[in-house]
Amino acid sequence: MIDLRLLRYFAAVAEEGNFNRAADRLHIAQPPLSRAIQQLEANVGAPLLDRSSRPLRLTDVGRLLYEQALQLLARMEDVETMVKTAATSQQRRLVIGFVASTIYARLPELIREFRKVAENVELVMVENTTLEQIAALKDGRIDVGFGRIRFEDPSVRRIILRNEKMIAAFPIDHPLAHGEGPISIRELADEPQIIYPRAPRPSYADQVLSLFRDHAIEPRVVHEARELQIAIGLVAAQEGIAIVPESVHRARSHDVAFRELVEPATSPIIMSHRPGDRSPELALMASVIARRYSEWGYEVPAALLEEL
Repeated sequence: MIDLRLLRYFAAVAEEGNFNRAADRLHIAQPPLSRAIQQLEANVGAPLLDRSSRPLRLTDVGRLLYEQALQLLARMEDVETMVKTAATSQQRRLVIGFVASTIYARLPELIREFRKVAENVELVMVENTTLEQIAALKDGRIDVGFGRIRFEDPSVRRIILRNEKMIAAFPIDHPLAHGEGPISIRELADEPQIIYPRAPRPSYADQVLSLFRDHAIEPRVVHEARELQIAIGLVAAQEGIAIVPESVHRARSHDVAFRELVEPATSPIIMSHRPGDRSPELALMASVIARRYSEWGYEVPAALLEEL
């Protein structure tokens, strides 16, 4: 196992490109720092630094370790911050991870309702992808996640809250934008496609690609946008069309036109949490979702009622 102290030392040397400056930054002497890096290289089994260059350069292995070290050290800082906050706070706390597209799918209404009924609960919102939510749930950095990607992991319990229809988004003056009734995916085969997110994968982008490929169509992808808002902006700019969740229709319609699809196509909205979590905050969130879904006419998942 690699010592976190060694990773911190290595990150400082990598960023400073010089042992003396890194030692000053770490408030230690240069010889112990050099020995620490040598110990890390021995643990890894390969050189991490090209010591013949000035400033020092990372080897290929060094670059890989540096990238991973930054992620690990940042995660540890998050954990330390959360623990310190929990130790000093009188409030109970619920940390929610969410993917951006769930903001359109009535998540803000659920959050407002939760805040009303949970007066002594500190609510923290963290935007992250579904895959990032898995790691964050395991590490205890979030308590519940809302995403769109199905995954199998025994350390995470998932509940499909509902399946949201996917629809086609067109520039407002596109020839196909205002036809009568739903449009077939086959009519979109030659249209330039804008998908999102660009990374990480798998993601909602793969759901869209699978929709086309399930009908023996290879989509003509012209843009891979970083996020939904950018994808919709590119549609409005006449760069192409996009397949988006139906809830996006409510948020933007002045310069983008939407049509339903003939073929059945849905994207799930998934709530995830740690198995065995019986916290009152999680139960309260489940009750809020169940009540509002009933009011909105959505079917309330049986699995959600088990959380109450």
